[in-house]
Amino acid sequence: MKVAIAGATGYTGGELLRLLSQHPNIEVVSVTSEQSAGEPLARRLPFLRGVHDLTLEAFDPETLAEKADLIFVALSHTQAMAPVRKWVEAGKRVIDLSADYRLRSPALYEKWYGAPHREPELLKSAVYGLTEIYRKKIAHARLIANPGCYPTSALLPIYPFLKEGVIDSTREVIIDAKSGVSGAGRTPTAKTHFAEVNEGMTAYNVGVHRHLPEIEQEIARGAGKKIKAIFTPYLLPVNRGILTTIYLPLNRVLSQKKLESILDFYQGEPFIRKVDGAPNLAYVRGSNFCDIGVFAASSGRTAILISAIDNLVKGAAGQAIQNMNVMMGWDERLGLSAPGFFP
Repeated sequence: MKVAIAGATGYTGGELLRLLSQHPNIEVVSVTSEQSAGEPLARRLPFLRGVHDLTLEAFDPETLAEKADLIFVALSHTQAMAPVRKWVEAGKRVIDLSADYRLRSPALYEKWYGAPHREPELLKSAVYGLTEIYRKKIAHARLIANPGCYPTSALLPIYPFLKEGVIDSTREVIIDAKSGVSGAGRTPTAKTHFAEVNEGMTAYNVGVHRHLPEIEQEIARGAGKKIKAIFTPYLLPVNRGILTTIYLPLNRVLSQKKLESILDFYQGEPFIRKVDGAPNLAYVRGSNFCDIGVFAASSGRTAILISAIDNLVKGAAGQAIQNMNVMMGWDERLGLSAPGFFP
């Protein structure tokens, strides 16, 4: 299948290209970059020398539609709304890694992203691409809204407990998530360059992070009712990974053994690993795995869930490729079966 990547020179685009180089069913036929059009791809992403012999192109929706069967969109929010509609109408498959199609409510999108959603009808038909949860819908979708990295790290641990009906909806779910600096994107800022990040750690966008409504939306879908969440993100002085701790209020006392059995919901899933003890970012770097551990608080009325993912893989490019595999009816593990980096 012929694939294009719109916005190929960011961290997510680069990770898509790294992973797709191992995919036996894919030919990457087009890569775009507004700032670097005309340059060899390997000049902007030197780690791909000898892997992808491509030249970066200006973003032209019609050209991408002519060349590709499926288009990965790795652009900033609002930039691809109209092109996505045209691609879908032309029969192309689209996987959007921006936030443009994640929130089901146009009003909620405008509130959190500061711009009106220009394709509300298409918003209704987009499938939220949390693969393990919405696999059946993904298999028949033309447009996938790839989840955010923080929501992926939080929702995958929470979802089995939603299905079990053990969450106390009168209390708030508390989510504490720490991300590597690559989550802020490739464009440097005063808060993300080395001297500012190294040897420190800080919270940011406390209570107002744009991934909060996405998390609450999906918790409500899983529970069948609204459950409030408190979400605090932190910036870690590492390149990759998200380590998320969730304090989950329970509506009855549950033992450690029972909590562990609830996570058996994911038994047989190729990319979910239930671990003894606390997950470690070091063991998921470069992989599409989500490691999850669970602990019972002494009261038995709170479950402590901890997850670890690579924000660029399971939190972005890897999950997008996993969704592509499901859309095409292929083995879900194609291009993604390699273990993580070690050390």
